[in-house]
Amino acid sequence: MSTPADRPRRGGGLRRGAPRRTVVRVTALLALFVGCVIGGVAATTLFPTSVDTLNYGATLRLSVDPHDIGTIQSPTVFGDIHLDFATPVPTPGVLANVHVKEHITDLLSRPNISVRSLQPGPLELEAAARHAAIGLAWRFAAGALLVVLLAVGAYTGWARHLPRPGRLATVAACWVVACGVTFASIGFGYRPERLDRFTTTGILGAVQRNADLLEGVETRAEQTTPYLKNLLALSSALQDKYAPQALGRPVAARLLLVSDIHGGNQYALMKTIVEQERVDAVIDSGDLVNFGTVAEAQAAGLFDGIRSLGVPYLFVKGNHDARSATDTEVLKALAKVPNVVLLEPDADSYTVQTIGGVRIAGFNDPRWFGDDNRDNAAKQKGPAARFTAAMADLPAPDVVVGHEPGAVSAIEAAGVKIHGHLHSDRLEGNTIGVGTFTGGGPFSHFLAGAQGEELTGQPSAFDVAAFGEDCRIASLTRYQFRNVIEGRPAYDDVTLINGSRIEQSAPPALAPVGDATSTPTAEPRTCSASTEPSTERVAAPAP
Repeated sequence: MSTPADRPRRGGGLRRGAPRRTVVRVTALLALFVGCVIGGVAATTLFPTSVDTLNYGATLRLSVDPHDIGTIQSPTVFGDIHLDFATPVPTPGVLANVHVKEHITDLLSRPNISVRSLQPGPLELEAAARHAAIGLAWRFAAGALLVVLLAVGAYTGWARHLPRPGRLATVAACWVVACGVTFASIGFGYRPERLDRFTTTGILGAVQRNADLLEGVETRAEQTTPYLKNLLALSSALQDKYAPQALGRPVAARLLLVSDIHGGNQYALMKTIVEQERVDAVIDSGDLVNFGTVAEAQAAGLFDGIRSLGVPYLFVKGNHDARSATDTEVLKALAKVPNVVLLEPDADSYTVQTIGGVRIAGFNDPRWFGDDNRDNAAKQKGPAARFTAAMADLPAPDVVVGHEPGAVSAIEAAGVKIHGHLHSDRLEGNTIGVGTFTGGGPFSHFLAGAQGEELTGQPSAFDVAAFGEDCRIASLTRYQFRNVIEGRPAYDDVTLINGSRIEQSAPPALAPVGDATSTPTAEPRTCSASTEPSTERVAAPAP
């Protein structure tokens, strides 16, 4: 028989044991929850869901690998597609193995095939997405249920009796919560407005090699267009679904950003991009030629190539577009091409070009081919200050274009700043560094030597910037490819960047010169694709 002294001690033991049992139960439920998630994901891996559109097909599965969390990935025979989302909670990754149906090769051989005819339509995408969601859901639920049944069976074997109804209800609730939380996180996390980055790598491998590197460069650029069309088609469907402008917000202006042509006539390829991407204007941030001569541009057919684009071609001079500090021959020749707009046509004025209501301005590089190549950033400060003074009484441009990074870094009042020169696509804040469209031009593809060895050259690149009706950049799509001049095009990657990550606020208006009491302001504006292009000439201040 227990003594009175024993009872408090026994009661204290019960109080100490109750929390321990609670911890054990909570730990068991968490383990069951995690097991349900892993079992559900494993089921989607063992039995992936298949979906089809007219030209493409895919099998989908889920992943809880830490590297896959918050991403949609699609490894294909053409390359890998990655969509990275800023999900508020950990969200299982989605892995989709995409394949192109065989008949698409016949479509690509047709002369007038367009990207829009290759990509899935809205109804196809909706049907495929619905089928994929249903297929993944029941597979996940079945896999999670199997884990629950195994857990109940293990408990029954250990305890030699079925769990009580209350415990069975708790286990069933755990299964329901695992399914609900998983698909709620997917539905809430993979929203278009949460997309941070869209990247495609390794698109379209090498094709037949041409022996002669320089002869027929323009022809090979034309022959490359079928591959470019497939590249655009493979990325357009997901971009249309996830890009910010797809959220019912019309695009006011679509601008093709190129730079550092360096004498390479690939305007047939550029024309295909203009047509397929419905580009409203091209912005070229300089270095059209190599040695600063008109003769070089004429021999390569560059002026005719620019004329063939059929859209405004906005240009600032690079350090290779003149032979001295006062040489303007290349600019004068460009001014005779009907669709060319020189953003700094002469020493006395600047041009503000409006495309769809988006205001674009810029200034030339003061350097020239053969200068001493020293203190280049310092050389940009004077032209940048002069440009700033000229624009002081005007609304801040939505886009400011210069050739070198040191030029645009000195500009404060701008929505987006664009430069070239580095032959590398870069992005820092609202400053977009555009890669070389031609891989540095044909001369970068040779090494001097007795054998005439071949240089790989830099990757070729271009960007497509879409501006919304708020006159701010909505998205930036970056393309990179190689070996067009050699006749064996290989497309490296496509990256879609949410415009809100680039231009996080509207550009401030500059206060008038001498008005120390004024503060930068930004009045709301509306841009529209229906707005006719306009050109405004702005006088430059005296040197």
